[in-house]
Amino acid sequence: MKPVQSEPARTRLGMAAAMGVWSARHRKSAVFGWLLFVVLAAVLGGLHGSTKVTEAESMPGQVSRAAKILDEAGLTSPASETVLIQSATRSADDPDFRTAVDQVLSAVDRTGKAAGVRSPYDTKAVSPDGHSALVLVTLKGDRDEAVANVGAVMDAVAGVQRQNPGLTVVELGDASSGKWIQDQFKNDFARAEWTAVPLALGILLIAFGALVAAVLPVVLALTAFVAAAGLVALGSGLLHTSDDASSVMLLVGLAVGVDYCLFYLRREREERAAGRDAHTALAVAAATSGRAVLVSGVTVVVAMAGMFLTGIADFRAMAFATILVVITAVLGSLTVLPALLSMLGDRVDKGRVPLLAELRRPDAGRTGGRFWNAVLTPVLSRPLASTVLAGAFLLALAAPMLTMHTANLTFQQQLPEGNALVAASQKIEAAFPGSPAPATVVIKAADIDSPAMTAAIADLKAKALAGGLMHGPVEVTVHADKNIATVDIPLDGTGNDATSNKALKALREDLVPSTVLTVPGTEAPVTGRTAGSYDFNAKMTGSMPLVLGFVVAFAFLLMLTSFRSPTVAVTAVVLNLLSVGAAYGVLTLVFQHGVGASLLGTAGVGAVESWVPLFLFVILFGLSMDYHVFVVSRIKEGHDRGLPTRAAIAHGIRSTAGVVTSAAVIMVAVFGVFGTLSMQAMKQMGVGLAVAVLIDATVIRAVLLPSVMTLLGERNWYLPRWLNRLPDLSHGESVPPLGAANALHTQPAAPSDGAARHRRVEV
Repeated sequence: MKPVQSEPARTRLGMAAAMGVWSARHRKSAVFGWLLFVVLAAVLGGLHGSTKVTEAESMPGQVSRAAKILDEAGLTSPASETVLIQSATRSADDPDFRTAVDQVLSAVDRTGKAAGVRSPYDTKAVSPDGHSALVLVTLKGDRDEAVANVGAVMDAVAGVQRQNPGLTVVELGDASSGKWIQDQFKNDFARAEWTAVPLALGILLIAFGALVAAVLPVVLALTAFVAAAGLVALGSGLLHTSDDASSVMLLVGLAVGVDYCLFYLRREREERAAGRDAHTALAVAAATSGRAVLVSGVTVVVAMAGMFLTGIADFRAMAFATILVVITAVLGSLTVLPALLSMLGDRVDKGRVPLLAELRRPDAGRTGGRFWNAVLTPVLSRPLASTVLAGAFLLALAAPMLTMHTANLTFQQQLPEGNALVAASQKIEAAFPGSPAPATVVIKAADIDSPAMTAAIADLKAKALAGGLMHGPVEVTVHADKNIATVDIPLDGTGNDATSNKALKALREDLVPSTVLTVPGTEAPVTGRTAGSYDFNAKMTGSMPLVLGFVVAFAFLLMLTSFRSPTVAVTAVVLNLLSVGAAYGVLTLVFQHGVGASLLGTAGVGAVESWVPLFLFVILFGLSMDYHVFVVSRIKEGHDRGLPTRAAIAHGIRSTAGVVTSAAVIMVAVFGVFGTLSMQAMKQMGVGLAVAVLIDATVIRAVLLPSVMTLLGERNWYLPRWLNRLPDLSHGESVPPLGAANALHTQPAAPSDGAARHRRVEV
């Protein structure tokens, strides 16, 4: 029985519908306004420039304090380089070996880029077997200047290697590794951009079968990214940005920008295929998909805001950049997209690809196609078995997460196998065992030259060498005019393993307090690579519960107010947690234990990058809502039109199967591109996101969501009376009947035979 409809009664439009209708009526204003916004943001951002996160901001704990002490004193930690001269047959006393050492000293000095070059015969940096020696180089300027200038030193060292083919002459250090990472970062970023965009375009071409419809989402996503990049640069004076933030912004901006446009455009095309006129089809898309885009965007923004709670500058930078690009993408989808669709009309299907266009059926958006029908039929007929099997599968995938070990990966772990710097590091480590980078005690005293402090520093050096966890050479540098001294103490271990952490703990908790801190008025934070990894990991571990609680709580509240159902909100949170857990399990298996790592052109490195799990959690919790909001909105739409819950679930899943599949393929492809990049952290981020989205769009949306909602039945829509006071962000519009007039307003329906209230949108 059809619901009985009452007389028309105008009600206020939802925000998404109102924006879409306004844009369709003021097409030129919307389009030119968007272009002006993008150009102004890009130009002003370029003129302003980007202010990057400093070392003192980027690291927490004692590392941050040490950097601030040096910055306030106007001191810079000099970038050091190490040149290894090695021979399998000759000793360091051999004349040819000494000649090669002298050539290195002379060649590096001639570059004019070195503040100091020290011979291994002066520093006693000769290996126990006598076949290896280290030339220590200190570069001029701060770290940025050293990275810019180290190329000349590397060329000089390479020249000595060519003159001595019988010896190994290789360089390794802060500046050379920094230069490689900086150059590779730029190359990877460019490669990701030029690979991801054509991939997205190709997938959209298959999805729509028409060139114009495929190009439209990509163009809007790219313009949103350009505008957001300009806004990030403008805001970087107040909230500093980073290179990682730029990569994340491209990654998320392209994915959500294309997806949001895809949701909107597919719904508009679907309504036209159903026989609605152009104005009505656009109004329906604005009222339904537009609202889903708005709710999804707000959820992503709230989830990313959780990263501010970490207190780490790099995370704040990533959160700020991601929030801006998502807001910009939502704004474009709700304004310029409906304006362009209104201008183009059915010409959006221009440039049809014959074979692809023929493969697309007009009713595919409503019926779901044969594949999804074949999947959904047994799920709905056996919901309990489907829930148990799918849940068990995801829990099994998530199980390795229990063994996850996080760490700030060393540059040797970050770089791909076979890299020249990694090879040099391995040679130096084999000849001179111990951490490649020392811990540095930064001592700020009332009088650094006082007898008490001089004795305390000597005592620190002696205890470090006698403790069995550290080794020489221990180097002391005194800046008498600043009342600051630095003590470099090499630690045992690899730099971020248990041995190095044990040595760091002994240095911080035993040696430093019992020596230099016994002098009144003294500060002595310990910094260095090991200290940075330890402090960062501790900060991540400490802030994780707060961030997770914030994201989960606000996601629950957003879903509750959007769908007016605690059951739908709880289901959304639990299903998202399952997909995130499964992604964590896969990350641990591949990158920590090395299972299947060779397929990705990498190897297990024994740890997951410290920031990746928290980043994945917040971004996946936001992005997962893309599909969840879109699918559940369609299910609720069917239920509000009077369909029984099981029929509404079938209608919602089938009608969204095509667009969810297309959107998921685009996201997996974009994220998968980042999984092919050189840097280990980028690989982990890309693979984690791709796996989670793939699971989310298949196991979660096609099996768990429909089976769980079927088991819950009418309980899906139950709202206790005491929650009626919550803000009502639920669906304000629904799909109008065919043949509606051309004036957008809503019309409430009287309930019939226990059916849900029906509402009609007219355009």
